[in-house]
Amino acid sequence: MNAGCFAILGVLNCLNLVPSGYRRPSGGPAGFAGFAKIRQPSLKMARRRRYSLLDQKKVMALDKRLVSERFPRSSKYHPEWVVAGASGAANALWMTEWLAAALDLRPGMRVLDLGCGRAASSIFLRREFGVQVWATDLWFSVSENIQRIRDAGVEDGVFPIHADARSLPFAAGFFDAIVCIDSFIYYGTDDLYLNYLARFVKPGGPVGIAGAGLVREIESGVPDHLGEWWTQDLWCLHSAAWWRRHWERTGIMDIDLADTMPDGWQLWLDWLRAVAPDNETEIKTIEADAGSYLGYVRLVGRRRGQTRLADHIVSVPAQYTKMPLLRSEE
Repeated sequence: MNAGCFAILGVLNCLNLVPSGYRRPSGGPAGFAGFAKIRQPSLKMARRRRYSLLDQKKVMALDKRLVSERFPRSSKYHPEWVVAGASGAANALWMTEWLAAALDLRPGMRVLDLGCGRAASSIFLRREFGVQVWATDLWFSVSENIQRIRDAGVEDGVFPIHADARSLPFAAGFFDAIVCIDSFIYYGTDDLYLNYLARFVKPGGPVGIAGAGLVREIESGVPDHLGEWWTQDLWCLHSAAWWRRHWERTGIMDIDLADTMPDGWQLWLDWLRAVAPDNETEIKTIEADAGSYLGYVRLVGRRRGQTRLADHIVSVPAQYTKMPLLRSEE
């Protein structure tokens, strides 16, 4: 390279305009003297990088686990991340996307994700809808959840809370919405629970649940094809119609919808095969049932502002007054 070319490079360096293929080593002299031509990567290295990228694309193209046209938002998430966040008999992202379709979620809203498990649903809500989420669970570690939340880049809007669903540490009317993903069956069948939970959402705010349930109620004994899998704790499973009656009769909620996911049993099977392929008993039961009883249900109601909620009693004030024990002591 002649002196004129070096002079031009020196000027370009001062203007922070260095042509492609040249660099000035860190700490080198300013002007033309410090410039050196960059060694171009070998053809072998370039091919290796190219094939590595092609291999990655092939792997992504072949890995169609948990991809569903019904759930385009959920399908963007890596299957390994979704499986690692499993905490129940339903894909938390599918259930959350299905439920969110019936809610009017807007950025900045405060949402209680009750029974959030490993907080996958909470992360999804934050990323997809921009809401603030209080990821509340009793069984799963908040220390584990905060790591998952940080790794997902949503620490600014998802707050892990360790609490019992029957003893929540929140102010009345604090939330704009409450969601429960595949967890409400564990505490919500209590006739008194809705009266307790409703106080935490603003009047007019939605409360929504989605998860495993029944297509129709089991009115007599357990059907034979469910017998091997069925255990006593599964009597908490109910149909959408049952949940509607359960909430409607209280007068606390105006019910927006109560429905069953079409072919939900097939998605239940897909989920089991992804997270628990060795669970042959449940897989065979779902296959044999084929949607006759088992499926996914969804319910959304809005708190009626005119309905007065009964006070939640956590303790009874007591003042001891000594009284005669026996009549003879009067």
